Amino acid sequence: MHIPERYLVTSALPYANGPLHVGHLAGAYLPADVYVRFLRLMGKDVLFVCGSDEHGAAITLKARKEGISPREIVDKYHSQFAETFEKIGMSFDIYHRTSSELHHRTSADFFKTLYEKGELTERESEQYYDSEAGQFLADRYIKGECPKCSFDEAYGDQCENCGATLSPTDLINPVSTLTDSTPVLKKTRHWYLPLDKYEDWLRAYISEGELDGKEHHDPSLWKNHVLGQCKSWIDGGLEPRAMTRDLDWGVGVPAEIPGSEGKKLYVWLDAPIGYISATRQWAINRAKNEPEADPEDWKKYWMDEKSCLIHFIGKDNIVFHCLIFPAILKRHGGYLLPHNVPANQFMNLEGRKISTSRNWAVWMKDYLERWDGMEDSLRYYCVKNMPEQRDSEFTWKGFQQSHNNELVNNLANFVNRVIVLTNKYYDGVVPDFDENTLLEGNDELGMPSYHEVEIMDLFDRLDSLCESLRSCELRNALKKFMELSAYGNQFLQNHQPWKLQKEDPETVKVIMNVGLQVVCALSIAMHPFMPFGSAKIRKMLNLSPLREEGDFLTALDQLSEGELLLKSGHQIGKAEHLFTRIPDEKIERELELLQNTGEEKQEKKEQDRPKLKENIDFDSFVKLDLRTGTIVAAEKIPKTDKLLKLEVDLGFEKRTIVSGIAELHEPKKIVGQKVTVVANLAPKKLRGVESRGMILMAEDDNGRLEFVAPPKDFENGFAVG
Repeated sequence: MHIPERYLVTSALPYANGPLHVGHLAGAYLPADVYVRFLRLMGKDVLFVCGSDEHGAAITLKARKEGISPREIVDKYHSQFAETFEKIGMSFDIYHRTSSELHHRTSADFFKTLYEKGELTERESEQYYDSEAGQFLADRYIKGECPKCSFDEAYGDQCENCGATLSPTDLINPVSTLTDSTPVLKKTRHWYLPLDKYEDWLRAYISEGELDGKEHHDPSLWKNHVLGQCKSWIDGGLEPRAMTRDLDWGVGVPAEIPGSEGKKLYVWLDAPIGYISATRQWAINRAKNEPEADPEDWKKYWMDEKSCLIHFIGKDNIVFHCLIFPAILKRHGGYLLPHNVPANQFMNLEGRKISTSRNWAVWMKDYLERWDGMEDSLRYYCVKNMPEQRDSEFTWKGFQQSHNNELVNNLANFVNRVIVLTNKYYDGVVPDFDENTLLEGNDELGMPSYHEVEIMDLFDRLDSLCESLRSCELRNALKKFMELSAYGNQFLQNHQPWKLQKEDPETVKVIMNVGLQVVCALSIAMHPFMPFGSAKIRKMLNLSPLREEGDFLTALDQLSEGELLLKSGHQIGKAEHLFTRIPDEKIERELELLQNTGEEKQEKKEQDRPKLKENIDFDSFVKLDLRTGTIVAAEKIPKTDKLLKLEVDLGFEKRTIVSGIAELHEPKKIVGQKVTVVANLAPKKLRGVESRGMILMAEDDNGRLEFVAPPKDFENGFAVG
């Protein structure tokens, strides 16, 4: 495994049709920023790119609803994203956008190369067409009745009521969202990427970390849920993926390609190429400002085998970044493939899934306005609760407790005590001390002094913290950082220099010197997580802000050689408030605002909940055969996020039933669950599995799905009615 000379780090491009929330921050942006800042502090050559994803059907749909152009939508959110990221401390080298001319050109050239190399296949298929609007309908332009739960406003790609993954032709009574007319199936032609042909090398790439028979990366460093999702897709059999759409907003298929008229690139071909176009724009910008820079320098990060590509994303983007984009890159040729994709899971809010449609979220823009100057507090809490391996939870009370107990009582308290005492005892000058004070053992036997022991311990703690950061174990790294602060507090408490100053001032000099070294170390180790607080501590120590040019590496080298981070005689500054306590009333206000959001949704429940269907007579009702049953086996269906294959015991027989509940119910936890089944529903194939029945579920206003279950003592097969 080669040691990279440079790193290219990307964060998922946020979709420019709505504001950012705290789940976005904890998922793909903050982890990348922490990792990048650490790499820079270690002297690494690293480039951090991101940008707005500004194409796709959802943007045109939102524009149509608001009566404005797609350009106005993306301009609004791109500007908001850039401002939000800057305020929260994202250290992108460039924040680009996919509506730029350079991106359009880069993406079109990419498609053209794939086309000319024969890597794309052209296929004819039937897709829904709105005759009144005169256009084919993308998935989000179609609504209809869900075949799973009968929700009458399911989209052509997903039912937001039961979570089932759908295709437009699955919908019952489909309707165009453009004209409310009934669409018709019409033949159209599109270009496909034949993923099925790449199965063997993709399997080796994912499972073994091999590419073209050579070691490419260490798969043991990839998260289990990333590998698991990719292997599930491969094991289920990869299928050709359409690379174009019939849309009027997006990157056009090059005009010189026959049949290109009216065709746009599929957003999952267009969007990840945004990483490449952003890197190109960075190189162009740099060459304009730095005479020695070359506008072709972007190639070093994408095409040099000594570079390392790392994607930070959420779990909903795993397959695209680990299978589809790598396939596109390899078939194009000349580009590096990802060395790691440390995808995070989802962050929930106050016991519920974050929901943009229900306005159940901590919106970044609102937070930054109401909590001005507390960017680090949010960064800290999001790293502490980062959904690295499983879904996590944001609560306002938890945010307050973490801030008050850890940032104020622990970190700020320690820093303040050291700075105040140094100014009090030595007029702010770092004290010199007698190295023979407080010896550990007999110095004549070569035992290190007390001060040397503490400095060696400080080095070990920082080195361990670095190892966690290097492995992208950010929660663990933050824990080690706070343990270092707690050690500093305990060190002062154990030695109580305020009691020793009169009777043993020489010993106090040693104690205070060690304390100052720890504060200085904290100002460095804190920087990836809380850069604003780091700068505050550096100011109190009368040190320059960190430049992210190997500062951490330099500090480790100094400590390993027995050198001090703060030299004796250095003049520090005065103490300032690093963090202040959050009062209860401020948290109560946030909870009130959140609950008011819920009340507003409650007032609109008639619009949000499925409308009552037309009345039926008694004879129609009795045709339903509802039976009690028990789930005896459950497993996820490959290549889907939401579908479970259930085996249900109805007493007189066992049935296979497909249900769209995978995101809310783990297979192993629902085995043994009593259920009510529509037993005489016509069989239907879903993802190749014949489903013979439907499980009755109830959904509350928070999107939680629960089983409509008979009493536990009911036997299987009882009739319900």
